[in-house]
Amino acid sequence: MHVSQQTLKMAMVGGGTGSFIGPVHQLGAQLSGRIELVAGVFSSDPNRSLAAAAQYGVAPERCYRSHEEMFAVEARRDDGIDLVAIATPNHLHLPIALAAIEHGVHIISDKPATATLAEAVQLRDALRASDRAYALTFSYTAYPMVREARARVANGDIGRVRKVIVTYSQGWMASALERNGHPRAAWRTDPSRSGVGGCSADLGVHAFNLAEYLTHDVVTEMLCDVNPLVPDRALDDDCNVLLHFAKGGVGVLMASQVAFGERNGLSLQIYGDAGALHWSYDQPDALHLVKGGSREVLGPLSANLRVRVPLAPGIGNGLIAPFSVLYRDFASAIAGNRALLDGDLPGIEAGVRSMRFVETAVAASAARAGWTAL
Repeated sequence: MHVSQQTLKMAMVGGGTGSFIGPVHQLGAQLSGRIELVAGVFSSDPNRSLAAAAQYGVAPERCYRSHEEMFAVEARRDDGIDLVAIATPNHLHLPIALAAIEHGVHIISDKPATATLAEAVQLRDALRASDRAYALTFSYTAYPMVREARARVANGDIGRVRKVIVTYSQGWMASALERNGHPRAAWRTDPSRSGVGGCSADLGVHAFNLAEYLTHDVVTEMLCDVNPLVPDRALDDDCNVLLHFAKGGVGVLMASQVAFGERNGLSLQIYGDAGALHWSYDQPDALHLVKGGSREVLGPLSANLRVRVPLAPGIGNGLIAPFSVLYRDFASAIAGNRALLDGDLPGIEAGVRSMRFVETAVAASAARAGWTAL
């Protein structure tokens, strides 16, 4: 590894021309002020990969045909990569991450961590045997007001948490797009590429992660109804899960890809015995704090914030701003602040937890198992 004191050098696997998430990674890294995209394997098609490299400003000689070739060549360069961003379908996450560890490269990955729970545990074991930093882009954890909510809960501002409701609704897969050549729908509904979960692995893991992240608690058991609602779809596209937490709280998790008309309907409600917190993706710069019958709306310029994230108000919409926070934090973790990992910055433990959620939810629902330990 060749860590510069000025700028960390990043490669990306995936994120080719037409990708939604690839440019988000690149811009988030750039806006962090500490990371530069210099290499990559952007597509399995060499021509498409080269076209993406040109769009990203990556030199053609650092656009590789495979991640194996990239890690081997970059390891021999004096200015070789320090980290890799994984922006591929789920089934490729583990082999890329293991190759990165072998070559001494830090890893920031799209969620879920892997395609299966067994793979997530394998990756955790490999990371424990190395000194590489690993983070997951659970992007909503990096919104300033979500972090403020987490800090408010930890400080006891709403008392003991009694109930958490997380809803995450999209409608883009309300019809069978995968049978009409839609590439993103195709891999998300293919068990060989997505893994055991569909919506549960795409949106459900965000909702589950947020439930545990905000409450500083862990889910101990679940009652699951996880199904494909579009006929003949191979993986689930709708999730309804009741939660019990270790500290006595309860929760409701609802995630759907077939909620007609919804674009990115994420909302959070946390009810304690002394107050409540409300946040919505539609108004990401506003956190509603309810106490004693009054409602206070906190924003990035509020005087009494417990968490200060250096983002100007009004840029919270979309994913670029939170990705820049994730990349800034990951750069700090690489530099030595490993306490960030699985603290404010989701790491491999969050990855294993989220995959345990997916596999338990799918299996328990199929078996109509009732309340099931997590």
